[in-house]
Amino acid sequence: MPAIELPLNQIICGDNCEVMRTFPSESIDLVVTSPPYDDLRTYSAGKPMSELWDFEGVAQQLWRIIKPGGVVVWVVSDATVDGSETGTSFRQALRFMEIGFRLHDTMIYEKAGCPFPGTTRYYHTSEFMFVFSVGRPKAINLIADQKNAYVGQRIARWRGDRHRDGTISANSAARVAPERKIKEIGIRGNVWRYSTGRGNSSPDAIAFQHPAIFPESLARDHILSWSNEGDIVLDPFAGSFTTCKMAKLMGRKWIGIEVNPEYCEIGKDRMAQQVLF
Repeated sequence: MPAIELPLNQIICGDNCEVMRTFPSESIDLVVTSPPYDDLRTYSAGKPMSELWDFEGVAQQLWRIIKPGGVVVWVVSDATVDGSETGTSFRQALRFMEIGFRLHDTMIYEKAGCPFPGTTRYYHTSEFMFVFSVGRPKAINLIADQKNAYVGQRIARWRGDRHRDGTISANSAARVAPERKIKEIGIRGNVWRYSTGRGNSSPDAIAFQHPAIFPESLARDHILSWSNEGDIVLDPFAGSFTTCKMAKLMGRKWIGIEVNPEYCEIGKDRMAQQVLF
């Protein structure tokens, strides 16, 4: 299919590989998406999603359309089959790296609860948020909302950096700014905890017609972290269109691709809202 102008601020109902093939190369600043995990959900026509999407095709198209310095946030987890987790998330991460992406950060999405308590393993309350980049991310806006426990203390002691030979010397903070003090609020860690479910993930009742939404605040925080106002944000598995909604609210251009017409109707309803918060 010949390349066309990007369909900015639009919902596109169709196969994501076919749609992305029409996009110009190096045209997208940020992707925040959560593809179907193994066969944990049945999304369309009673079929498991592993039969309805092409991981390799999606990964290759993302590599082609992401701008230098652009980022892909890939939120995934694994099914447990015959007592063993599948490891699909790790294989996908390694494949992204083989294609050429850098694994800029391996982050954790921690949920406040779990869907059901396990009896043979610790409760499953987390998912991976792999942050892939094409070179060094051009937008790095780290969120500072972590209250520090040691406010006012020196930021670094003299003994700080241990070298390969075992010796220790002053770390860079002690050398450059020995009197710097720890601020009251610092950069958050790479484990992000969110409450989920009705009343938490989204105020939009219609969003819960989709079987697997992620929190609006999760999408918002990644959009703020890895893009700037006016940038183009894509979700190739738009689902309930949470990423698109938050991109719009954060002053970004957006594109949502979704294969299921019923979910596209959810997207139309959510994207028509004008309420800002």
